Amino acid sequence: MLKWQSVAVAVLAAGCAVGLWAQPAPKAAAKRTLVRAGHLLDVKTGKLSDNVTIVVAGETIESIGPSAQVKAQAGDTVVDLGAMTVLPGLIDVHTHLTMDTNFDPYHELTMTDAKEAITGVVNARTTLLAGFTSVRNVGAGGFTDVDLRDAINSGQVDGPHMQVSGPALGITGGHCDDNLLPAQYHLVGDGVADGIAVVQQKVRQNIKYGADLIKICATGGVLSKGDDPQASQYTLEEMRAIVADAHRLGRRVAAHAHGAQGILWASMAGVDSIDHGSYIDEAGIAEMKRDGTYLVPTLYLEDWIIEKGSLPPFYHQKMVDVSAVAKGNIKRAMLAGVKIALGTDAAVYPHGLNAHELDVYVNQLGMAPLTALQTATVNAADLMGWSAKTGSLEPGKWADIIAVGKNPLDDVRVLQNVPFVMKAGVVYKNEGAAGR
Repeated sequence: MLKWQSVAVAVLAAGCAVGLWAQPAPKAAAKRTLVRAGHLLDVKTGKLSDNVTIVVAGETIESIGPSAQVKAQAGDTVVDLGAMTVLPGLIDVHTHLTMDTNFDPYHELTMTDAKEAITGVVNARTTLLAGFTSVRNVGAGGFTDVDLRDAINSGQVDGPHMQVSGPALGITGGHCDDNLLPAQYHLVGDGVADGIAVVQQKVRQNIKYGADLIKICATGGVLSKGDDPQASQYTLEEMRAIVADAHRLGRRVAAHAHGAQGILWASMAGVDSIDHGSYIDEAGIAEMKRDGTYLVPTLYLEDWIIEKGSLPPFYHQKMVDVSAVAKGNIKRAMLAGVKIALGTDAAVYPHGLNAHELDVYVNQLGMAPLTALQTATVNAADLMGWSAKTGSLEPGKWADIIAVGKNPLDDVRVLQNVPFVMKAGVVYKNEGAAGR
C-alpha cells in the first residue's frame, strides 16, 4: 500500500472512531409519576370516574386509566391522593401578577419596575398554589410580566404558565395612562398611543419586547383618575388597526371595556375578548355572539371591595356605579349564550382568591356548576389558543392537575382551598396526599 493510501485509511478510520464516540447517548425516558385518585372529573362532560391513575411522563400526561390496570414500574414515583377528586388546573385569563392591592395614589406613584417584578414573584407563587396553573397577565409596567414569564419558564421562580401583554395600549388621558400628577411632570403611561400609525407601531413594539398578546383599553375604567367607564376611548378605526396588526403577527387581543359603545366597537374590530363588560347591552351581546367574542367578567372584585376594600374617593364612586349594574348585565349576556372565560382582575383584591369568581357565577348568577367550571378550563384554554396544551386532563397535554376533597360540581366553593397542585409534572403543593 502506498504511503498516502495508508495515511488516508488511518484518517478515515480515526474519523469513523471519533464519529462513533461523538454519537449522542440515547435519550433517557422521561421519569414517570403515577397520580392515583379516588375520582377524576371530566370537565368537558361532567362525568366522574372512580379509582383512576394518571400516568405523567416528564411535563405531560402519558395515559389515564383504571388504577387496577396501571401497575407501578421500577423508578416510578407514586402519589396517592386517596379519595380526592382530580381535575385540570384552573385558568385565569385576566390577572395582574405584578400589581398589588394598594390604590393609595402615593403608593401608585412610587411603584417602580423593580418593585413590580418583586411583587410578581410573590403573586405568581400564590396564584399557582391556589390551583391556577395558567394565566393571561393583561397589563404590566416596563414589560415586567415578560421577565416574570421567562423566569418561570426557566425554573428560576415558581408560578403558572403565563401569556403576557406587557404595557396595555390606551389613549392619552385614558384608563391606561398615568393621570395622577399635574402637567408639569409630563408623566405618560408606557402603552399610550394615539392614531392609527402610532397604535400600529405600539403593537409591533410590544411584540418586539416579548408580548404574547395585546391588551387595549377600549373604554374608561374604575381605578383611574379623570375618565368615565362608560365612555369609549379608542375609535373603531384605531382598534381595527390594532387587531389587524396583532392577528397578522400571531397575537390575540384583549379589550378592557366597561361601556356599551366601546364593547360594541371592540367586538366589531375583531378583538378576541371583552374584559369586564359592565354596561354591555343588547347590541353588544348580539355583536359578540355574531363574532364569537369571549366575555371575561371580573365580578368577585365588586364583593370584595364593598366588604373589605378602601378606595380613594375618585375611584370609589365609579366602583359603586359599576357594581350596581354589572352583574345584571353580565347575567343577561350569559343567558343569551355569549361565550364566557373566567377572569378575576386579581390585584384589585388579593391574589390567591381567584376561585371566588366561580362562586359568583354559580351562586349569584345561577350558572350551572359544570358550565362555570368550563369557564376556568376548556373555555379559558380556547381563548388563549392553548386547547392542545391544557384545559382538560387528556394524554399529550400538560400534566396540570389539581385535587380537592369532593366533586366541585356539588359545591364549587371547594375550589377556594386546593390541597394538591401539580404543574407540568412537578408537584408544588401536597397537603394530605401520600407520596412514595
